Amino acid sequence: MNGQRNQPFIVRVNGEIDLDTAPALRRALAAALDAHREVVLDLSEVTFMDCAGLGAVVRARNQADRSGRRLVLRGTSGCVVRLLELAGLQRRLAVEP
Repeated sequence: MNGQRNQPFIVRVNGEIDLDTAPALRRALAAALDAHREVVLDLSEVTFMDCAGLGAVVRARNQADRSGRRLVLRGTSGCVVRLLELAGLQRRLAVEP
């Protein structure tokens, strides 16, 4: 058994997650969740996220739930945390510092 398979797969994002960039994030998260038991979405370099980005994250969380996988958000900035709070999702999503 491959030892790396047990390690979380990290998807790193930077800049803005918006209507233009959310589809690429959605595809990257879907592929990562298809191939790995645990996926960490590193948002430490994200400067802005709108509802399209939030939709990509929620869609990935739903995929993880359906397939018995785990999605973790890491390095969330103030703007991302605020968006999660406004949407009422801070308790539904696993968020690490």
